[in-house]
Amino acid sequence: MARVFAYCRVSTDSQDCTTQLHEIEAAGFHIEPRRVIAETVSGSTLAMERKGFRSLMDKLDWEDVLVVTKLDRLGRNSMDVRATVERLAEMQVKVYCLALGGADLTSAAGKMTMAVIAAVAEFERDLLRERTNAGLARAKAEGKKLGRPSVLTPEQQEAIQAYRSQGLSLGALAKTYGVSRSAIQRVERMTS
Repeated sequence: MARVFAYCRVSTDSQDCTTQLHEIEAAGFHIEPRRVIAETVSGSTLAMERKGFRSLMDKLDWEDVLVVTKLDRLGRNSMDVRATVERLAEMQVKVYCLALGGADLTSAAGKMTMAVIAAVAEFERDLLRERTNAGLARAKAEGKKLGRPSVLTPEQQEAIQAYRSQGLSLGALAKTYGVSRSAIQRVERMTS
């Protein structure tokens, strides 16, 4: 007999998985508390790098069922989500996503849905990259300085360059100015 598991994920400690569990129960799934895996971790962390998800994978067996409320609970990286669902399909585990009408992502229709979602996500990522690059190019053309503001004043940068030319170490300067060694190295690169 197939066992039913729920995977619930939130990104911050100020959130909890209660709403996700209510949605799963409202959809008609009764899941024993020991088969609910809930964790607080960013969706950008790959599924197999999450402690809770790895624990879930160790518990799942052939023909078990995994329920998630939304696809992004599995992750935000479409390639990782796809690889995760394929790995579960190889284990004969059915993956139901409530937000997709309760579709089994391991079925033919579920795989097609995943492919469409992945294509749309990739399209959105490409559009965002294009808009970002266009905005950066416009800002650069307008003479705006791009990047993070320096933690060191121009006077401090000038003094650091003088000290470095005298042979003072990166570590000593970093300690003196209360910055990282890489901040001192950035000052050096500005003069190169």
